[in-house]
Amino acid sequence: MKEKELRRSLSVLPIGTVMKLTGLSARQIRYYEQKNLLAPKRSKGNRRLYSLNDVDRILDIKDYLNAGLKIAEIKHIYDKKRKQAAKQNHRMSGQISDNEARQLLKNELLNIGHLQSDFPDHHNYPV
Repeated sequence: MKEKELRRSLSVLPIGTVMKLTGLSARQIRYYEQKNLLAPKRSKGNRRLYSLNDVDRILDIKDYLNAGLKIAEIKHIYDKKRKQAAKQNHRMSGQISDNEARQLLKNELLNIGHLQSDFPDHHNYPV
């Protein structure tokens, strides 16, 4: 994860700060959590701690509601995004990096070179 993404995902903001940043009440923010629209981390004392990403999501939810969407519709949007991200991560996990591909290719070429050197007259054999 990039440094900026890491900083944005750190859960350090208490609900009072999030209320000021979003203009929402604690009850509204907890309601979004109850509806599984966000999942803040918890401190050792069991207090909710929010990240900047959580604040962005809360503001997005607020915009969706102001645009006339219902909670169920917003939940559907986020579920769809989560599934797409999971598919993308699954696809990416099966891929190898460029460096790994280069190393594999290099190893294969070296193996072929060693095999050919075992047969000095390899140019006489059809390939």
